[in-house]
Amino acid sequence: QVQLQESGPGLVKPSQTLSLTCTVSGGSITTNPYYWTWIRQPPGKGLEWMGAIAYTGNTYYSPSLKSRTSIFRDTSKNQFTLQLSSVTPEDTAVYYCARFGSDTWGQGTQVTVSS
Repeated sequence: QVQLQESGPGLVKPSQTLSLTCTVSGGSITTNPYYWTWIRQPPGKGLEWMGAIAYTGNTYYSPSLKSRTSIFRDTSKNQFTLQLSSVTPEDTAVYYCARFGSDTWGQGTQVTVSS
């Protein structure tokens, strides 16, 4: 069974860049037809789709976050990474990586943006 695990800092200062990595085991991120995805949930709010990188390497981003978001992968490590620049306290959330196409999620990681 495929498993996903998020890793990265739990605390980021305003204006800095958040970098989170998802490590995938039990399956390859280059396998058709999956989309490797980042979703977040701010406290007290719903889930927000941020973007994804497809098995082909093509990327897709939420229009509201596109200017600040980059998703890339390291196929040698079977990992994909989210970078969110110029963070503000409104970016505080639980961040999840997931495999769309089979609805498999990581456990999520809390990220707080604060001075």
